[in-house]
Amino acid sequence: MTESRVALITGSSSGIGAAVARRLASAGLRIVVNSARSEEAGKALAAELPDAVYVRGDVADAEDARRIVAAAVEAYGRLDLLVNNAGTTRFIPLDDLDGADAAAWRDIFGVNVIGAWQMSTAAAPHLRASGAGAIVNVSSVSATRALGSSVPYAVSKAALNHMTRLLASQLGPEVRVNAVAPGLIDTPWYDGAGQVWESSRDWITENTPLRRVGTPEDVAEAVRYLADAAYTTGDVLTVDGGRHVV
Repeated sequence: MTESRVALITGSSSGIGAAVARRLASAGLRIVVNSARSEEAGKALAAELPDAVYVRGDVADAEDARRIVAAAVEAYGRLDLLVNNAGTTRFIPLDDLDGADAAAWRDIFGVNVIGAWQMSTAAAPHLRASGAGAIVNVSSVSATRALGSSVPYAVSKAALNHMTRLLASQLGPEVRVNAVAPGLIDTPWYDGAGQVWESSRDWITENTPLRRVGTPEDVAEAVRYLADAAYTTGDVLTVDGGRHVV
């Protein structure tokens, strides 16, 4: 009997990452749940899934990134899919140039760009050995449009898009590399955003062809598709309810 594939999803104790873990588990994959801080939630999710383990670690730390990958391979003997979902932001108005200080840039790039790179390079030998390895990066529509929670965040996602294409060109044919670019998604990130979030929700609902904001499950379904899309690499799949066409 062929062993089930193994997926490592970073930042998967809640929100989009948790939805991805559940969706891939429902498709029969064995899951490695990860978070930098939310250990209790991560362990609870792993216990909920049919075949999963939890590994705590910060993708922005190079040693942690290598250790997370090593723990996944130790647990299951292989790694077939890496989902670089771990991300961070700061809510800084785009016109607040002083607010987007060097510390914000370093913190955001440390997770969103360097973290994704460190995880990808650590995982690459194992994904190559899989025979049908794949990486799916979680980007954002703010990578290509003048919007987002902050300038550093939007620029970090633009960098992630380009990293996706560069890795696809270098890791093929053994490993496919793609990204999903969600629009406004209803996640715990916005719990403290108050009226700003409610206004954004109303605006998106009125001005998006599908007339609703996205859910983590919407993004998870796109990740699942790219995990299996055997002739797709170097692509960025927009998941925004059609907002980008109007």
